[in-house]
Amino acid sequence: MPTLNKIRTAVFPGTHRAPDAPALRILRARLTVFFALDGFLFAGWVVRIPAIKERTGASAGTLGLALLGVSAGAVATMMITGRLCRRFGSRPVTVASAVLMSLGIALPPLAGSALALGLVLLVFGAAYGGLNVAMNSAAVDLVTALRRPVMPSFHAAFSVGGMLGAGLGGLVAGQVPVTAHLLLLTALGLAVSAAAGRGLLAHPVPERERPAAAAARNSRPAGRLVALFGVIALCTAYGEGALADWSALHLQQDLAAPAGVAAVGYSVFALAMTVGRLAGSSLLARLGQTRVLVAGGATAAAGMLLGALAPTVWAALAGFAVTGLGLANVFPVAVGRAGELAGPSGVAAASTFGYGGMLLGPPAIGFLAEAYTLPVALTTVAALAATAAVLAYGARRVVQ
Repeated sequence: MPTLNKIRTAVFPGTHRAPDAPALRILRARLTVFFALDGFLFAGWVVRIPAIKERTGASAGTLGLALLGVSAGAVATMMITGRLCRRFGSRPVTVASAVLMSLGIALPPLAGSALALGLVLLVFGAAYGGLNVAMNSAAVDLVTALRRPVMPSFHAAFSVGGMLGAGLGGLVAGQVPVTAHLLLLTALGLAVSAAAGRGLLAHPVPERERPAAAAARNSRPAGRLVALFGVIALCTAYGEGALADWSALHLQQDLAAPAGVAAVGYSVFALAMTVGRLAGSSLLARLGQTRVLVAGGATAAAGMLLGALAPTVWAALAGFAVTGLGLANVFPVAVGRAGELAGPSGVAAASTFGYGGMLLGPPAIGFLAEAYTLPVALTTVAALAATAAVLAYGARRVVQ
């Protein structure tokens, strides 16, 4: 199947022989820190949502509306950030967004009502969305300069940062007031942004011709291809959002798992995704992007069918783990391909699609569970993962 590797050889010529220059290694390390910081700060906020709910006196419904501020701010900012990256550069926007996100995480404890909380979360969400687009755009430039498929390693850092942030939040939740905890995260975020940002801005990424983009311009409109990779990102992010909100309930309600075991469900998925991303660069170097996308989507579809329909808790947990391994590298590769095709605007568009999928997943699962059953609703995760695999296979000839 030689055509499956054409994308890889066009985007990463000399993949196995191109050495990293010292400056590029420094840039890669600093950018990895920003990915980890993003996951760390966001997870630190998420684990303190119950304390914020108590502090504002919001009901479950009004809290849900307030939390939409994060999503609204992120989605509204992503396309704007693409334009800012083109004008000022991805790396300065990355540092500025990280500083804004670090400051924004201190705002929720200051809100005295659900309405005020929603307004401050717009700021936090705008910074979160801006940081995701800017750092992914910077990563696309760096991957092109390195001529090595290292995009998954950045997303692995995000996953590791999220696990550390959630772990720290869980440890201090009962002992440290929420205001003090989030102020501590602000201080850490600002310190890390200053230290890592200095190195990130000091070394410019060499400008290189992007063969993938040039080929795309010569063959078909790049916008359609960016949309295609955005849909692939949406299909996989849908599953991540669905599992985050519904995996524990499925284990407890449908399989009679104890509460402690049910809580492990998403952790198994997240850990498997982290492991898959850590191995992602090696997989891309060996298999190429198309094979990784197709195999990842197919693996996730099989794993989610097992996770949704398995008759035992342990089989379902195994299915969640397989799903995490399958989905691990699909989103990073899809966003990276969109960036190769259209630069920061491509990253912004694909990220917006992907974030939309993550937002769509939980409510869609809820409506389907109400109409049918939760196991049946969760099979839509498998269906969309399979769709991502089919779309990726259909795009195998994008680069000739």
